[in-house]
Amino acid sequence: MPTHPIPLDARLERLFHGCAFAEGPAADAVGDVYFSDCPNNRILVYRASTGTTEVWQEPSLRANGMNFDRLGRLVVCCDGKDGGARAVRRYETDGSITTLASHFDGKKLNAPNDLCFDRAGRIYFTDPRYGDKSDLEQACMAVYRIELDGSLSRVIDDRQTPNGILITPDDRTLYLVDHNPMPGGARTLVQYDAGKDGAWRFTRTLADFGDGYGGDGMALDVEGNIYLTAGSGAQAGIYIIAPDRGQIGFLPTGEIPGNCTFGGPDLQTLYIAASTSLYAIRLGIPGQLVWPQRRRATL
Repeated sequence: MPTHPIPLDARLERLFHGCAFAEGPAADAVGDVYFSDCPNNRILVYRASTGTTEVWQEPSLRANGMNFDRLGRLVVCCDGKDGGARAVRRYETDGSITTLASHFDGKKLNAPNDLCFDRAGRIYFTDPRYGDKSDLEQACMAVYRIELDGSLSRVIDDRQTPNGILITPDDRTLYLVDHNPMPGGARTLVQYDAGKDGAWRFTRTLADFGDGYGGDGMALDVEGNIYLTAGSGAQAGIYIIAPDRGQIGFLPTGEIPGNCTFGGPDLQTLYIAASTSLYAIRLGIPGQLVWPQRRRATL
């Protein structure tokens, strides 16, 4: 029998309160959790050793989704509103900041939102635009890949508003949130599989939120379960989805969640950035991270 991801004694703990909209949690090697507050133009860090939270970077050029790469560098997607960078940026270990992607085919990106890495270290990121679209230069909202040589490729362009993104450890499957808040817009979690030619092809829809509040960010555990932030009101929380069995759990958060990640010494603590707050809960299955160490995959 598969392990149930939510132990009976699991309790959601609020670690910090005071964001306009918390997003992009990313755990480092010592257990600290970095998270963004995009509307307030800052990145915060929760220090696990002291239980305190402090501002780490301000201004952040509207940092949104974030993750540590395999060398322990924080890679950040930046929104385009109110002076945002409209770019993917990397915080180097020497304190400098490198812009990894800001244009495609000579035109500005829309508003990079979320990212993940494949085994080779290439960066996949989504580029939707929410709100004002009057200054868009790209013809679509798409998924891009930053190649190892720094070049940029558009790899998926058949979704309405791509948002959260994950790749399985074997690089064969990609999960993508399509969240279009307009009336009748897509609010789905979909799967793509890699073809022999390396191209990503749509395979199936794993979840459909209909006319409700759709999904946002995601995390993956070592058994291949997806932890999807989605919903509002009583439906706001973490939807735990086993790709071969459907939804196997739900963890209410009480406010709209933006994204989540695993952390802690055994990677069994799920950290959730949800609207005003950062939360944590101990779960029954370790998470799958690139950094500090990619755990054994069972996919």
